[in-house]
Amino acid sequence: MRVGWTGRSDVVAALRSLRGRELNYEPAEVGPDGWVFDVHRRVLGHEAAGPPEDGGLWSRAREVVEEYGFTPPEVVRGHYARGSALLGRDVLLEARLPGLRFLMGVRITAVRDDADDARTTWGWSYETLRGHLERGRVDYELVKHHGSGEVEFVARGYSQLHPRAPWWMRFGWRWVGRRTQLRFYRRAGEQLVRHSEVVEVPSGGGRRRGVVVLDPVS
Repeated sequence: MRVGWTGRSDVVAALRSLRGRELNYEPAEVGPDGWVFDVHRRVLGHEAAGPPEDGGLWSRAREVVEEYGFTPPEVVRGHYARGSALLGRDVLLEARLPGLRFLMGVRITAVRDDADDARTTWGWSYETLRGHLERGRVDYELVKHHGSGEVEFVARGYSQLHPRAPWWMRFGWRWVGRRTQLRFYRRAGEQLVRHSEVVEVPSGGGRRRGVVVLDPVS
């Protein structure tokens, strides 16, 4: 774990440091004891019945999801190499808590793109890398229901606080960690409802204050 003042951390160097890192968990470890399972759904709106329309809601939302543009900037910002392939992309997450920023890595390990008579589904998944405060996986999917024309955003995943997290992080997690996690899922859906165009990640700007924690778990 490395701690420094905001503004002194080199985001580019931190992102590059993710290359070659392994996942910080084994999928075989995931089970009912000690892991949290989430499924969050948000209806974004409706199109005409049938497959996604060219330039329609589903297509526009897909552009935002592919760019990771749905993240609420007050909770999480994402940094990645511009032009990098989606599958295998390393993403440096900047998770924000009062007075602290955590810089942690994830990797996109799966991309889904399929359709049948009932629906069209597209999305991707990331998993946590060594140094991340949590362990687990999140799947983000856009679903067009052909019969109703409904366009839905679905986030599902499993996670746990890293067993080797420092005691003060474990204490703080009990107070704000899980609430922040649930807030992220809720706000992500709200962001997608509001966005109709691709947004650049990270979004927003201004001076960032507070202490930054890079790789909270060694």
